[in-house]
Amino acid sequence: MKYCIALVVLAGCLDASGPLASTADDLSSENGLSLNGLSLNGLSLNGLSLNGTSLNGLSLNGLDLGLATTKFTTWFQADPAGSALQLGYLAKCAKPAGQNLTWTDPAMHTSYTWPGELGLAPLWTNRAMTVAEQQVMSACMLAHANKFGVHIPIAIEGLAANGTVIARAANELTVYSIREAAFFGNTATGEGAFVCLDHAPLPTAKSTARACAFDSIGTGTDAVCPPIVFAGPCSKICTADTTKTYYTSCTFNGRTYVPLATRLQPSSIYVCGDGVCQFTEHCGTGKTYDSCKADCGVCP
Repeated sequence: MKYCIALVVLAGCLDASGPLASTADDLSSENGLSLNGLSLNGLSLNGLSLNGTSLNGLSLNGLDLGLATTKFTTWFQADPAGSALQLGYLAKCAKPAGQNLTWTDPAMHTSYTWPGELGLAPLWTNRAMTVAEQQVMSACMLAHANKFGVHIPIAIEGLAANGTVIARAANELTVYSIREAAFFGNTATGEGAFVCLDHAPLPTAKSTARACAFDSIGTGTDAVCPPIVFAGPCSKICTADTTKTYYTSCTFNGRTYVPLATRLQPSSIYVCGDGVCQFTEHCGTGKTYDSCKADCGVCP
């Protein structure tokens, strides 16, 4: 399945172009990119969506307790706009396409509706999440983090909290042919946010906006994408499914988690020399992404 998200309450700022809660007057932009969901035209039923959440929303921040609690109401009312944005991401991870997450502010009497997409925790709404739901929802949000806050199509493969395989489009594995990473952890309990690498490091001529996975080499907390911790190659810590498409579990620091694997389109990998000066590239005299004369010219 394809999709993108991440709630972040740790440091930084939320991407203002992310999903917003819809009220009675739901608006869509002219290019078909929904203001309240970031879904791609006609493809959302297969899980295709865009990542782009900035790194300040990776924690469930108590949202795993459900929407019927006083704690949730207090949290939401402290910043309705930001809270609504986070709930939009949460809903798309938790609920399947065709189902919504709804809530009415008891003080303002404003009703919110956030559409679902991936269906990773379809039974969760007004109760506390199970451990499996906490893990898979944490993985979903981590998979959608983007240090640049830009939107890149990704495919998500793996298991929902109930153990069912995430639905996949017929051509998903060929269109999204670049294996990226697996994300896992539990941000509800504070156990951590982790990523393992499902690819070889990029050569110096290449770069990508998905830097939280592709720029990572080795282990430990990344200086570029904290608080995500790089756990090394997925092959060392994760168990693959029988098709070798995704992972059924990843074990790190003595704990086992339900992970989500991600894949990219080849066009999401930028190459110095293709004639386009991407925002991940820099002027210079060389042939590397950070000194790319062919695309960005010589620095003044």
